[in-house]
Amino acid sequence: MLNELTRADKVVGVKQVRRALASGQAKRLYLAKDADPQLTQPLEHQAQEAGVEVVWADTMKALGRACGIAVGASVAAIV
Repeated sequence: MLNELTRADKVVGVKQVRRALASGQAKRLYLAKDADPQLTQPLEHQAQEAGVEVVWADTMKALGRACGIAVGASVAAIV
């Protein structure tokens, strides 16, 4: 499912994902299992309240690679 990130419109990072969820633009939320729970838990709850599907990536490195960036990513969203 991570391969969807390579070709879709997306936002990466906590601030951008938070804005996308708040504005109703996020269609699917991706969270890395090894990311800091203090970052991911509030976004997971926000997504659940908004009815946005949550998908867990195994690592930040894998999520970053799927997003096409050279560093790990804790969160990303399809918009």
